[in-house]
Amino acid sequence: MTHSAPGSVGPVLPAVLDEAAHRCLVAGFDGTTTVPDTLKRLIDRGLGGVILFTRNVRDADQVRQLTGTLRALRPDLLVAIDNEGGGIGHLVAADAPEVPGSWALGVADDPALTAACADALAGHLLSLGITASYAPVADVQSRPENPIVRTRSFGADPELVSRHLRAWIEATEARGVASCAKHFPGHGGTVTDSHHELAVDPRPYDRLDLAPFRAAVDAGVPMLMSAHVVFPALDPDRPATLSPRILSELLRGELGFDGVLVSDALEMKAIADRYGEAAGARLALAAGADQVIVAVPDLEVTLACRDAVLGALGSGELAEERVAEAAERVRRLALRYAVLPYRPDDLAAWDTGAGPAAARRAVRRGGFLPEPVPGAHLVDCFPPPHPALNWGGEDLLTELTALDPTATGTAVAGEPGDAGAFGALITAALRAAEGRPLVVAVCDAELYPWQARLRDALVAARPDAVLVSTGLPEPGSAVCAYGRGRVNLRATAEVLTGRMS
Repeated sequence: MTHSAPGSVGPVLPAVLDEAAHRCLVAGFDGTTTVPDTLKRLIDRGLGGVILFTRNVRDADQVRQLTGTLRALRPDLLVAIDNEGGGIGHLVAADAPEVPGSWALGVADDPALTAACADALAGHLLSLGITASYAPVADVQSRPENPIVRTRSFGADPELVSRHLRAWIEATEARGVASCAKHFPGHGGTVTDSHHELAVDPRPYDRLDLAPFRAAVDAGVPMLMSAHVVFPALDPDRPATLSPRILSELLRGELGFDGVLVSDALEMKAIADRYGEAAGARLALAAGADQVIVAVPDLEVTLACRDAVLGALGSGELAEERVAEAAERVRRLALRYAVLPYRPDDLAAWDTGAGPAAARRAVRRGGFLPEPVPGAHLVDCFPPPHPALNWGGEDLLTELTALDPTATGTAVAGEPGDAGAFGALITAALRAAEGRPLVVAVCDAELYPWQARLRDALVAARPDAVLVSTGLPEPGSAVCAYGRGRVNLRATAEVLTGRMS
């Protein structure tokens, strides 16, 4: 039996090889209740997995029905999602447990608490029929100006990151959910976000942050995700996702990883702009990846990647043995995690208090913790939400007024439009704060100079202002949230008001 697809190019392949090629793909799609016909055809031919996003989530019952529909089409289909915690998640509407981001867990530095948070996230995933989580982040936040890792990392110390990785992976494994340490061999040493352009880590080999990935492999992590980052010390010509030296020689050979290696999303500009998604799929599999992710819901992009792989197999440009090896790893992963071995009612409960406890501990371990400031006026500055990470734009003002209805303020989500708007914002804030405490919160102001300008102007007029950092700690901050997840912001509001939620 052979297969060919409408619009595909190249020779027709034997069914077993066609199915193997499809197992190497993970597809995003649109829809909350129905599965597109194109996706059904891909699943029928062996598609390895799907990745869900906020666009696929309406509520918990709907997600359960959707994953059930997907699994009915193919029981060994991996259903995955990004589920890092903090502000990085897609399941808020599906009653996701509130846990802080990884940096706050690193500040709390209690691996048992990290494990409890990971268990809560994994238990919730299982209750929805999701069995693969593209988390935790193994990157070390090595460059202060890094624009993409930051509070998604457990910290700047490889040993600290390693011990919290182990706790997270082991807790997730105990639930029967596949975890995925990312982004190999590290994205924390760059000054570029690979969602937007190709990133480079210029450090020599002996200064790369490989220790957390070694720890993840030792902990039995079943998946690793590659970085769209060039490491000249390892391969000056190709990003890690497309580099045989990094994926096959370093990861497989030196680190001894034999699980599923999945690429970061191919539509990210670091790959799409320089190589194109289709060529990226072919090159990544040839380099040693086992699965490639096409996260965009446009299934034509997935089909183009699939056709590029089939064409390369037909021409001999991509070795059949390489794809067969990759598909076998995916098959083993699916046998271990894809089929649900339980009824949802049988799931053990998770600790809903672990996340708030971790967030509170982190806030209280950083900054100078001023006396409560009841009736404060807050100016909360933060960048627009990152579209790929789906942070929901939660603001501190909402959490502050929930605990102190006499508080007022404004949430500044992005740079004011012009000098006039900037000045008007300052004037209005100072007027509103007359005779009451002023709180000024910024999020990674060193990356966003408009926040620093606004903060400095307000402090110049009000030297008594209380400064808050909701990203990485800023100099002079009295309170540090270590992330903009809702639970981080609530813990910060508790400190500012002296009240517990």
